[in-house]
Amino acid sequence: MSAARLSTALPDDPVRMVLPATGRETRWTQGLDVFVRQQARAAATSCARKHQTNLPPQAPLTFIRYYELPDLDFVARHGMSESAAVPAAAPQPAASVSRPTTTGAGARRESQSEQDIAGGTGNRQGNAAGDGDGSSDTPAARRCLAEGTEAAAALRNTYAALQGKWFDTLVSLRRDAAVLRALGTLPDCLSRHGIRVRDENGFFALADAQQQTAAPDELPAVEHKLGSAYAECMRPVETVREAARLRLRARFLAQHDDAVRTLRKTLYPRLHRAAKELGLRLVFPAP
Repeated sequence: MSAARLSTALPDDPVRMVLPATGRETRWTQGLDVFVRQQARAAATSCARKHQTNLPPQAPLTFIRYYELPDLDFVARHGMSESAAVPAAAPQPAASVSRPTTTGAGARRESQSEQDIAGGTGNRQGNAAGDGDGSSDTPAARRCLAEGTEAAAALRNTYAALQGKWFDTLVSLRRDAAVLRALGTLPDCLSRHGIRVRDENGFFALADAQQQTAAPDELPAVEHKLGSAYAECMRPVETVREAARLRLRARFLAQHDDAVRTLRKTLYPRLHRAAKELGLRLVFPAP
């Protein structure tokens, strides 16, 4: 399998990033998720540098798939879980960090694997250098973690409520008769690939088990086989679901006209400002 690339091309309408209706559009949503978590880490790191303290290490950030809206082209090429690598953020001087004061709950996301959307902790490359005692559990470190969470929340709160309502709206498709009929074709199709499961959830359980038990040198082949089968067999389902989602989104936009107008006016300027202040890049996985 070839490595996934990164793209910096923004959608012509931020609605497609915040309220995705197709698997392809979720690439932008994944990038936005990562950007918000990077903002939390970058703000906390800059604070820690200023206060000569250390932050606890944290695993590198990753792009997380939205299997409620599967990106079948990406899955077919890269398997069930592989994605592009998230680039490290360039450190910025502490003086460039602003201190937003609003906070709020994280956006709801549909994915196989959940991560904290606003992180709030430093990553490995973000541990501050300084003259402190090296401890990451100090009042100064905790204040910096809180500052990072606060910075990310100020951005996330501009779209989280609207996005949460959109994902709640998508749940109705799980009971849609046409979608259920399309999903009914999945077991027979997968069985032709040697995968015998009762439904999509059964496939995910089987895929998880095979990925966890495969030897490292065998994992790419396992990923490719699973991704190829899933992408082929889910295309009839996604043909039905994507059309239904696009109809739902058209109605949703009309029902939330004021909030959508505000999103379109304010989101991109906020993203560009955060990127400039903290040395971040808004990037997205791309085949």
